[in-house]
Amino acid sequence: MSELRVRAEKLDAADELAAKRAGFVLDEVVYLDGNSLGALPANVPDRVADVVRRQWGALRIRSWEESGWWTAPERIGDRIAPLVGAAPGQVVVGDSTSVNVFKALVAAVRMAGEGRDEIVVDATTFPTDGYIAQSAARMTGCELRPVDPSEVPSVLGDRTAAVLLNHVDYRTGRLHDLPSLTAAVHAAGALVVWDLCHSAGALPVGLDEHEVDLAVGCTYKYLNGGPGSPAYLYVRADLQSRFDSPLPGWNSHVDPFGMRGDYEPATGALRGRVGTPDILSMLALEAALEVWDDVPIESVRAKSLALTDFFLECVEEYVPGGRVESLTPVAHEERGSQVALRCDDAAAVMERLIERGVVGDFRAPDVLRFGFTPLYVGFADVERAARTLGETLGG
Repeated sequence: MSELRVRAEKLDAADELAAKRAGFVLDEVVYLDGNSLGALPANVPDRVADVVRRQWGALRIRSWEESGWWTAPERIGDRIAPLVGAAPGQVVVGDSTSVNVFKALVAAVRMAGEGRDEIVVDATTFPTDGYIAQSAARMTGCELRPVDPSEVPSVLGDRTAAVLLNHVDYRTGRLHDLPSLTAAVHAAGALVVWDLCHSAGALPVGLDEHEVDLAVGCTYKYLNGGPGSPAYLYVRADLQSRFDSPLPGWNSHVDPFGMRGDYEPATGALRGRVGTPDILSMLALEAALEVWDDVPIESVRAKSLALTDFFLECVEEYVPGGRVESLTPVAHEERGSQVALRCDDAAAVMERLIERGVVGDFRAPDVLRFGFTPLYVGFADVERAARTLGETLGG
């Protein structure tokens, strides 16, 4: 047995989060794609069955009150809040990440006030965020300015209304400096919207601590909410009275059952709601979040860094020289919870890895992407993945 395999066993034996693995439905594969779709928490199937058979099948319309359907968006938002460093009453769950980016960005421009007619967007962002930023700019009469996140402080000015940034780059795993970039945006008198899709559930975010204005994120990656599970929207408490959603709906009305022709928004984070919640997906997410009970996000971050460090070390040992190049920063303060490796024949390599029981993903044109979800990925998984990659590239 190699020295790295022995170390992996010792690290797994000392892992304080190892017991959480039993809370997931896992098989014999090494699953390193939780940054695309998290594994299934073991308690979710029975919970969903109860929602379908009893709450919907037997109680039917009564479940809006008796089963708590009506309050689910803010109740589940309060379950997510500690994972992103937010106090209760600031996170509401519903809609997709894309819809919430649109709501947050347009609302940010509206709050910025007269004379500010520029939206700055991360030029390396996930494509949808860029598309929505383009649409929001047209809708609000703003000029769109795509820049690299490192250049944001130097381009801010009196015209800047809002800045849309990703906390972690979805391709490279680079972690951007949320505290300093948020402070720079505020110093320019603008508002910031953070996309947390690749950070929430993998590392501390500190929304309240760093006075972030607005944030959005999905729940099907590190939060394990299931395919297409609803996203969330964070609106800082002192901004909620000014939050002017471009998508007002009956669910965000102060009197939703009054069926009035005029729109008067509800108070608090409820202003972020639009239409009828997707109850089946939402309650599956609520069950999935129970796996986070008594889990400090700091412990998750510590294991994430240890896993990615160990993976990079194993890749260095097992993979033939020159076959891959890491795009993920070495410095811990610049690294999310994934490792991206550039490889000339990445698509074919990933297919072969999956055939051999190591599941990551491929991003065009040449990136192998491996996500490390600390609640269910162990060090033996990491060693096996790197060893299999080395054998695949060497053979």
